[in-house]
Amino acid sequence: MLVVYSANGEMYKLRAADAKEKQYWVTQLRACAKYHMESNSKMMNQVEGQQKNLVHAIESLPGSGPLTALDQDLLLLKATSAATLSCLGECLNLLQQSVHQVGQPSHKPGASENILGWHGPKSHSTEQLKNGTLGSLPSASANITWAILPNSAEDHQSLQPEPEPNSGPELVLSEDEKSDTEDKEETELGVMEDQRSIILHLISQLKLGMDLTKVVLPTFILEKRSLLEMYADFMAHPDLLLAITAGATPEERVICFVEYYLTAFHEGRKGALAKKPYNPIIGETFHCSWEVPKDKVKPRRTAPPSSAGCHDDVMADDPSKSYKLRFVAEQVSHHPPISCFYCECKEKKLCVSTHVWTKSKFMGMSVGVSMIGEGVLRLLDLGEEYVFTLPSAYARSILTIPWVELGGKVSINCAKTGYSATVIFHTKPFYGGKVHRVTAEVKHNPTNTIVCKAHGEWNGTLEFTYSNGESKVIDTTALPTYPKKIRPLEKQGPMESRNLWREVTRYLRLGDIDAATEQKRRLEEKQRVEERKRENLCTPWQPKYFVQEGDGWVYVSPLWKAH
Repeated sequence: MLVVYSANGEMYKLRAADAKEKQYWVTQLRACAKYHMESNSKMMNQVEGQQKNLVHAIESLPGSGPLTALDQDLLLLKATSAATLSCLGECLNLLQQSVHQVGQPSHKPGASENILGWHGPKSHSTEQLKNGTLGSLPSASANITWAILPNSAEDHQSLQPEPEPNSGPELVLSEDEKSDTEDKEETELGVMEDQRSIILHLISQLKLGMDLTKVVLPTFILEKRSLLEMYADFMAHPDLLLAITAGATPEERVICFVEYYLTAFHEGRKGALAKKPYNPIIGETFHCSWEVPKDKVKPRRTAPPSSAGCHDDVMADDPSKSYKLRFVAEQVSHHPPISCFYCECKEKKLCVSTHVWTKSKFMGMSVGVSMIGEGVLRLLDLGEEYVFTLPSAYARSILTIPWVELGGKVSINCAKTGYSATVIFHTKPFYGGKVHRVTAEVKHNPTNTIVCKAHGEWNGTLEFTYSNGESKVIDTTALPTYPKKIRPLEKQGPMESRNLWREVTRYLRLGDIDAATEQKRRLEEKQRVEERKRENLCTPWQPKYFVQEGDGWVYVSPLWKAH
């Protein structure tokens, strides 16, 4: 007996007269299968060869004249042909996997297995991308506001700084901190025509699904702040965070946390466009604080309408009548890129500790960034811990007017009280549909009761409906914001974000992209040298403010230890 599994899933049982005849059938069937598999491989290799010839023909064109290698249509053709080749390879791989699984039910090949015998496009520019060179890619001389999202890899980031002489935590004096006066908005323009060819040239060398930490992105796509500072900007509504402690019941507190969580993300973006903060260098830190008037800290379910105008900044007149919320962030790892941040309010016995590993990939005409990790909100007087995760982010339409959206399912759980929440950030469908949609549901798990539902836009209006029939609408754009307080540059350490990137930021503001690129190159080269020193001495990097515990990271002196 022998069993033959066909590509359409059907199974044939054959009986041979003897062992010799059985072997003959097996040999012939295998030869037939091999013939068709090799035909597919030859076809893909032919297509790959044709695509390479096309790329070579385009790149061989002169640098000037009526038709050049940087002609917009030719660059678009080159990018499209590379994406098409990748798609064909992925489709054939999926089809072949399904056939393979039918033939051998006990074996399920992984996505990386090469069943076809075609190894995928052999990009001649992979090493160029890794080494930070882009062949005929011209330098940018004009300003542009197009950018990708956090940690899609503007630096190749093999850079790591030398530990400071005093590697212990610094004392940051609150009296040195002043209200932040940095620009709150980036100029919101689309991709300028003289930069489009550079972006097309870059895209034409990428493969779908490629991890963008392997790719050096040009300086002109950068936003003028570090990713560490962007995490601080998510805290622009500290009154809502502190109001969680004012909740009278576990149900009210978890709902307060969900309200704060849903309103936090829009302040982390400076404008509607997809911007790319600086990738933090290992050892980089960011410090700031907020002062929140005590009379502003109330559960929003019972709080009266704020007296502040639409999106006004709230300033504390008397520090003695305000709560102090302190924030510190640090880049603790390079491979993988892990950022940690911690904030606490001693008066309210509240603290938040979070570690995030950002992983980005190229998706054709968009870039996706996964935020891997989790955070924990602790209410020390109540002994409650709320564990939460973060959504993914996407930069869409990167060739025209790039914009950002959030996507994915996140969770919020409090083991002590039995309450949990599920939040879904909905990405826009290909055809129709609304952008920036979010829905949420809060449940009491022991009784399986839904106590609150929410829907709306995370950067617009959110409607909350409670189990008692009441409802409430929050307009995130009208919420008062609290400016962070930060020390002036002359009082910051050399590894603090604004001080570290000050020259790059200055030249970006001036629109001098070449000078900004040179400053960035000097910074990176200095860090590469220091990394090599540590490698030669076999000295591991020691973070200043965070220590690793299991799979996570915690602040060295958290409030709960003192408590």
